[in-house]
Amino acid sequence: MLILGIESSCDETAVALVADGHSVIGSLVASQTAVHMPFGGVVPEVAAREHLKVIGPLLQQLLRESGTTREQIDAVAVTQGPGLIGAILVGVAYAKGLALALGRPLIPVDHVHAHIHGAMLGIKASAQQVYPTLALVVSGGHTNLYFMANPTHFRLLASSIDDACGECFDKVAKLLGLGYPGGPVIEALAEYGDERAVAMPRMVSQRSRLEFSYSGLKTFMANQITEHKPLSDRMRADLCASFQAEALGQIIRKLQEALRLHPESKSVLVAGGVAANKRFRQLMAEQIPVPAFFPPLEYCSDNAAMIAAYGFHLHQAHPEHAAQWMSHDWDAYSRYDFIKAMNATP
Repeated sequence: MLILGIESSCDETAVALVADGHSVIGSLVASQTAVHMPFGGVVPEVAAREHLKVIGPLLQQLLRESGTTREQIDAVAVTQGPGLIGAILVGVAYAKGLALALGRPLIPVDHVHAHIHGAMLGIKASAQQVYPTLALVVSGGHTNLYFMANPTHFRLLASSIDDACGECFDKVAKLLGLGYPGGPVIEALAEYGDERAVAMPRMVSQRSRLEFSYSGLKTFMANQITEHKPLSDRMRADLCASFQAEALGQIIRKLQEALRLHPESKSVLVAGGVAANKRFRQLMAEQIPVPAFFPPLEYCSDNAAMIAAYGFHLHQAHPEHAAQWMSHDWDAYSRYDFIKAMNATP
């Protein structure tokens, strides 16, 4: 079954063709990083206008490069949310028009859940080796931990009570004058620093609590930067290394506790932009006692292959939605309603 995925939740316009939920036929992403860089973050209105400019030509390029015709598409999957509502509406409106013209099912997809299916692309492990699993989405907008019994079952165990992990990386990088996006720059500088040089506070340190918190760590870094101004190159590298160690260390500790509470978990799936961090992957390999699966680097940040892959699993698992998918009678939802996603399984 060939699924076209469309993603437009934030600052990447993406389209992809995925066969049977795992074989990527083609995947294209048009990034807006350069457009938003002068503002130090994503401007929602600008993002929506950029999506509108590129989404049509991007699909034409995908079909041309993959040698696929529109008629070969069996279903369309599109990000329903969460994200920037104006940006999402561009993708949803385009997907609805395309699905209606082709007479194909249109499958609304939860963007955060779909990130987990990015971690499944390219791995050779069978479903029996993966599930049940703990699934972690760690990105600029979300730090969510789920228990998954199967590919479409998501039970939220914990999320951030304030800033997301990737968001904290971006804000700390801005405080350090390192530009946007901040995660890759902090990671690069951290390689030259000593992660034990600055004692970092531990947020939500109670072992029994799985929630994440990054606002206090950001505030601590702001105070350290002010205290040590002007920063030497060495101090900047030490601050980056120490901050990164605690930001990632918090996730490791929460996962260790979650595995204690859910010993039936056979693996950990890690997805989202922070999943590209090499130090994070190293810490997971060293400190997590079950196999940890990360996405290929091209599927860590927002992409449409993960949307198409998750759309396939939803199509297979929920035939009762067939009439609704053909009617296309549903709306986009904002970032604050993601737990109420229509396809979330209790």
